[in-house]
Amino acid sequence: MEENTVKKAKKGFLHIVFSRAGMIVILLLLQLMLLFSVTTFLSEYSTIYYVVFNILSVLVVIYIINEKGNPAFNMTWILLVMIFPVFGSLFYIYVKSQLGTRYIGKTLGRIKLETSRYIDQKQDMLEEIRVSKPANANLAHYMKFQLGFPTYRNTKATYFSCGEEKFPAMIRELKKAEKFIFMEYFIVEEGYMWDSVLNVLKEKAEQGVEVRFMYDGMCSLTMLPHNYPKTLQKLGIKCKMFSPIRPLLSTTQNNRDHRKICVVDGKVAITGGINLGDEYINRKERFGYWKDTAIMLEGPAVQSFTMMFLQMWNVTEKSVDYYKQYLRQEPQTELQRELGFVLPYADSPYDNENVGEEVYFHILNHAKKYVHIMTPYLILDNEMLDTLKRAAKSGIEVQIIMPGIPDKWYAFALAKTYYLELMDAGVQIFEFTPGFVHAKVFVSDDDTATVGTVNLDYRSLYLHFECGAFIYNNVVVRDVELDFQSTLLRCRRVTRAEMKKITVPMKVAGRVLRLVAPLM
Repeated sequence: MEENTVKKAKKGFLHIVFSRAGMIVILLLLQLMLLFSVTTFLSEYSTIYYVVFNILSVLVVIYIINEKGNPAFNMTWILLVMIFPVFGSLFYIYVKSQLGTRYIGKTLGRIKLETSRYIDQKQDMLEEIRVSKPANANLAHYMKFQLGFPTYRNTKATYFSCGEEKFPAMIRELKKAEKFIFMEYFIVEEGYMWDSVLNVLKEKAEQGVEVRFMYDGMCSLTMLPHNYPKTLQKLGIKCKMFSPIRPLLSTTQNNRDHRKICVVDGKVAITGGINLGDEYINRKERFGYWKDTAIMLEGPAVQSFTMMFLQMWNVTEKSVDYYKQYLRQEPQTELQRELGFVLPYADSPYDNENVGEEVYFHILNHAKKYVHIMTPYLILDNEMLDTLKRAAKSGIEVQIIMPGIPDKWYAFALAKTYYLELMDAGVQIFEFTPGFVHAKVFVSDDDTATVGTVNLDYRSLYLHFECGAFIYNNVVVRDVELDFQSTLLRCRRVTRAEMKKITVPMKVAGRVLRLVAPLM
């Protein structure tokens, strides 16, 4: 029995090592080791090199201190340079001199300029918002005139409190497609959910519907074959990977497409935390019950999600896209005030605008009664930590729902290092006992909410491509808050006494991980 167990373990280990993912990891590690070995050799065996590299490390630190960006990232780099002066300095220079990130950033900027004329902002709409809530009018102005994301009226929003609600609704909308389907997802994994979606996409492609499907290149490591786009293209589906993972050190591979977008005929758009995998609809159990959320928009605001998709799609395209053909002329209808305002937004790591974090800051800074949050991760920079604490100290009820069963032990250990500080300020923290929370939701004061893909961690706020919908005075806000309260009934509140019982290894791991939190 033991011999068979050992054989299976060896076989499993060898399978991982010699898999595509294993080989990529090994090759990346070898490149890091080679760079580290060469720099160590040069610094130790040549006085001239030693002096030169020490001067270089000082210059690099001075440059980092004066560089724009979040201080937490700068501190992490400074720490690396101080511990490994030669390796850290050269590695920083290597990372910052990457041409790939500059190319993507410039291309996206150019495409956004090309498409800006298709998504106008009605000035009278901003004035309407200003009458009821001036702060939201300021956010809308910033979003449109700084970033190109207008605010819309007459957009119906449907909130899904779990993947089991969203999935059948998405299938129904896909089956209605007559002109085009655009889908962009972070995770796609073969199974019941993806097979069901793929069957509809094949059927629609056969009917002459234009189907475009894009997924993040991380999927090629363990979830999908590397040549999977070609497989879908043979079925009549236009398909591509965003930033395929390659065994070459490159900063572009650190900026993942974490968005989840589904657009049908420009009539319907769906976004939120739900990827295309069976755990997201609880047909496969990974970390207990998988709690996730999504939102579906119907109306003028869909236009922004159409543009978001096309902008990202065309980063690697050489031909010109005819954007106008994918935009719907909305009929002039009577204003439906109960639908309020909807502001779709996207976040890019290349424009020096932290859009997702700005939306969260805005909600926290302008709440009058409460801010209720669901997030899978809590890896905070100083600005977000201070904003959460300040809101609670000001008498705002700030409640955060976290997973009861985490998907990553190290992220959970790191999150717990913030708990006591937040609790001392009055923030209430709850853990979802049935399982894992993957939702990304802020809701405030019965009138404001945002649902999207943005986690409360460095990767989502600074490194990934993200998206979401900011909603004000729309009846759907009530549904978001009702779901939060319903979820709260299945949570337990974290106490100070409980925090004091955390094991020493877990405390040490969390504190050490905070040093490298910006890279997690």
